[in-house]
Amino acid sequence: MTVEENESFWYPLDNAAKIFPAITNNERTSVFRISASLKNTINISALYRALHKIEGRFPYYKVKMRKGFFWYYLESDKITTPVVADVHDPCRVFNRKSSLFRVLARANRLSVEFSHIITDGGGAFEYFQTLLIHYLNECGTQLPQNHNYLKPGEKPDPEEFEDAYNRYFVDNIPKNPRQRKAFHLPYPASWPHRFSILTAIISSKAIKKVASEKNVSITTYLTAVYINALQDIYEELKAKGKKGFSQKISIQVPINLRGMYPSKTMRNFSLFVMPEIDLRLGHYSFDEILKTVHHQIQLETDEKLINKILSRNVGSERKMVIRGIPLFIKSLALRMNYYSLGSNQYSGVLSNLGRPNFPPEIADQIEYLQVIAPPPNKLIKTNCGIIGFKDQLIVTFGNISYSKELEKRFFRFLSQQGINVRLTI
Repeated sequence: MTVEENESFWYPLDNAAKIFPAITNNERTSVFRISASLKNTINISALYRALHKIEGRFPYYKVKMRKGFFWYYLESDKITTPVVADVHDPCRVFNRKSSLFRVLARANRLSVEFSHIITDGGGAFEYFQTLLIHYLNECGTQLPQNHNYLKPGEKPDPEEFEDAYNRYFVDNIPKNPRQRKAFHLPYPASWPHRFSILTAIISSKAIKKVASEKNVSITTYLTAVYINALQDIYEELKAKGKKGFSQKISIQVPINLRGMYPSKTMRNFSLFVMPEIDLRLGHYSFDEILKTVHHQIQLETDEKLINKILSRNVGSERKMVIRGIPLFIKSLALRMNYYSLGSNQYSGVLSNLGRPNFPPEIADQIEYLQVIAPPPNKLIKTNCGIIGFKDQLIVTFGNISYSKELEKRFFRFLSQQGINVRLTI
């Protein structure tokens, strides 16, 4: 797609986005946040100047969702990027008639929130990095000349608009088998669903050291810690005589496919793997969990197995019988499958955005970064977002239940491994 400035356009939702209009409500908002806590208070005038400078560079985000007879679609809109005071709970739902992303400011914290309808963490961070760099430039920070960031005034590459799922879809590949039900935390959800946040900053060097000693990645290590905490909770419930819980613990770990397939898309392009343990086989030591998670992630990120997931997800929507079903029936089916074929199969979510590469001039102005995953549903109740910055790994749990037991066990385990855990306010 080639879009000239001020030209109107529309495009269908990508494969990952199609589920969200059907399931989104005030609790399941499908909205995630990326933030930077800066060393100085936000200058609103400079922020507006930076926004005005970069707006034309990201036309695929200046859209509103429209309702067709068969599918929802996205249509270009001339509204300016909304900037709001950051005074409410994070990741609030977007109005169906509004923009699908927002910029937020409070004291020294600059944030963006995106609906998963228009992009994932990879695309959103490209936008956030560009905004942050030009905001700090407006505040007097000199821009590096040779850094690889998106520049205002340049035309977007047509590939940035693409639905990369369809581009890399391979036909006639066997589908992934349906997974059995997973263990879910038994704690009651708060009512109304109050989305609470707990963030800790830990040393990147310390976590990298313990992960390297086990010959695993940081994501693998923290996924194993998450599963270990859930196993402890399960075994405690079992010791108290409570029954009826599934004996599978599985964590959904999103994978950025841009690292596997060459694509410049700024829309959704991620899938997930779900490492698991089977408690019917007995108690797992942490090393056993770590080994299981490591090998499962290695296996499930093999390109051939990723193609199986792409085939399952994209192949179904290409069938003529599916394409011809009216939208209201599709939405009903998607809502019904959301629990039975979706979150029913995993116990939690751990999303690691990685370690952004800011130029030193910009990094010096930042205290720390943060990523908040979309509010979990009533089954999952908690999730975890992770991002690295300098010698920091910032771990943020989102929770809609009254209990913080999972977070306590997660961070206590890290502390027992000699890793300093500092909770933020």
